[in-house]
Amino acid sequence: MMDFIMVPLIVGIVCAGIYGLFELFVRKKERLAIIEKIGDKLEPSAFDVKIGLPRLATNFSFSSLKTGCLLAGIGLGLLVGFIISVFLADSSLDNWWRRELISTVYGASVLLFGGIGLILAFVIELKLSKEKDKNK
Repeated sequence: MMDFIMVPLIVGIVCAGIYGLFELFVRKKERLAIIEKIGDKLEPSAFDVKIGLPRLATNFSFSSLKTGCLLAGIGLGLLVGFIISVFLADSSLDNWWRRELISTVYGASVLLFGGIGLILAFVIELKLSKEKDKNK
């Protein structure tokens, strides 16, 4: 029963193993070349340990803001899609038409509100970067 998947799976595993082996040897050569280049310019004073307080990062990443706004937009889109589908769930429509309409409403509202969430994250990021530049 699973004969149709076994041949591509075995070929894929063999190809991935061969690729991994070649990549291993190439990375080793690259590392050795980098070590040789660094070894010529290396000074013993570079190994002096300086103890101090770590600096706070001044470059912020807005990936969590983008992810949060996207998920909030998707959640709001699902909620709006559910509300619209409840109001559209009328018995005069046949079963197929209702399912198609409700799935279209869900998809459109999730994409719309997810996009609005990303635009909102961009606007917030833009305002924060302007405030940061103004404070400098």
